[in-house]
Amino acid sequence: MDWSQEELAERADLHRNYISDIERGDRNPSLENVHKLAKALGISVSELFRNYRIDDAE
Repeated sequence: MDWSQEELAERADLHRNYISDIERGDRNPSLENVHKLAKALGISVSELFRNYRIDDAE
């Protein structure tokens, strides 16, 4: 997908600044907003995290 932060925010019904903050690691999205983002991307929440490993974040 080649979306801007603004387009993703609009599709997920979130503010563009919130998307930017998540991308920079300044905010952690709530589960509700994770669901909104996954829905906007047309994928499941589990698919959104499929390639994420806990030890990668340490």
